[in-house]
Amino acid sequence: MKYMLLIYGNENAPGPVPGTPEFDAYIGEYNVFTEATKKAGKFVGGEALQPTPTATSVRVRKGKTDSMDGPFAETKEQLGGYYILDCKDLDEAIAFAGKIPDARTGTVEIRPIMVFE
Repeated sequence: MKYMLLIYGNENAPGPVPGTPEFDAYIGEYNVFTEATKKAGKFVGGEALQPTPTATSVRVRKGKTDSMDGPFAETKEQLGGYYILDCKDLDEAIAFAGKIPDARTGTVEIRPIMVFE
């Protein structure tokens, strides 16, 4: 079954600054995790996302399309990236989610991907 692991964190919290050894170590942890999922044959896809100020939300109401700057909702944690993994079950997806570096300071939401047949 495929699962989407949504990585949430506070993008305004202090963290490693790009171009520093701390940032390189942080990204290195993600590279190790990604390679482990690939080696295990679980990796389907995944990407980091640009910060929420770059987001655009779209709504269609009564046939009228409106777009607005920013994410859909103001929250304490923002969606920063995702992985799609093909796991045997939810327990395996939870085990992988717990290895995502930002799980230590943020939240990883696991959602099964709906299959239409």
